[in-house]
Amino acid sequence: MVACSGGPDSLCLLHALARIQRLLRVRLACFHFDHRLRKESARDAAYVRGQAQRLAIPFYLREATSKPRRGESVEAWARTVRYASLLELADELGGVAATGHTADDQAETVLLALLRGAGLDALTGMRPEARPVVRPLLETTREETEAFCRALRLRPRRDAMNRDPAYLRVAVRRRILPQLERAAGRGLRATMVRTASVLRDDADLLDELAAVAASRVIVATNQEVLLRTDAVSALPRALSTRVIRRALLEAGLIPETSHVESVLDLAEGRRGRQVSLPDRLRARSDGEYLRLSRPSPGARA
Repeated sequence: MVACSGGPDSLCLLHALARIQRLLRVRLACFHFDHRLRKESARDAAYVRGQAQRLAIPFYLREATSKPRRGESVEAWARTVRYASLLELADELGGVAATGHTADDQAETVLLALLRGAGLDALTGMRPEARPVVRPLLETTREETEAFCRALRLRPRRDAMNRDPAYLRVAVRRRILPQLERAAGRGLRATMVRTASVLRDDADLLDELAAVAASRVIVATNQEVLLRTDAVSALPRALSTRVIRRALLEAGLIPETSHVESVLDLAEGRRGRQVSLPDRLRARSDGEYLRLSRPSPGARA
């Protein structure tokens, strides 16, 4: 299932896969998500539908049913709702979702992670394969995808939001990265992509070690998830944060760095303390264990 916005990258992916689908022994479908943020978004959807019909590929359209909350990042909201719909459809069809991210997108992702002060996992960038999502163009440049479209006389849609530097990723793409390359006197995109690949090997090893540690530290019951306090405190920080992240996921929370830090602080503090986390999840220290649980229905908050 090819996620196609109508832009040059995803349009290149759609047409390229259509030409080699027999070689790859895959059946294609085309997915488009309308965020309904722009007046012309319906025309984008119609354009992608036309491309799918031209290639004789099934077409699936999904539309946003919500809008960004006040103060919420439009970029983050758009990515969340788009991927939620994409993964839901992939599960429904029993397929794999292919996105048109390129080497340029990877370089921008790494630089954004640096600007935000993110950790190792963020600096590894996007993975070529993270089932059910695959990114076949991650070693292909944006210049190459645009050349592909010109060669086939395709006329990709152009999203004005992708030219607005008010969005941080756009500012990185159009201003910050070009300025860095001019100052360095050479291209930096390939270097950042290579750095992400090297760091990914390190992150994978830490994840393997954390999985082993988690089997000794985490105890799950029907009511709560427990972490052995002494065992968590004894782990190197690079492993303890990963173990806590696993425990939060097991408790039904998609963790952010601040959530992990809060639970780790409990492990290193005095017993009896507790912190409130999103989705009514609470973390409490009783000395022997860190307990992750939610109040029973009807209980007072």
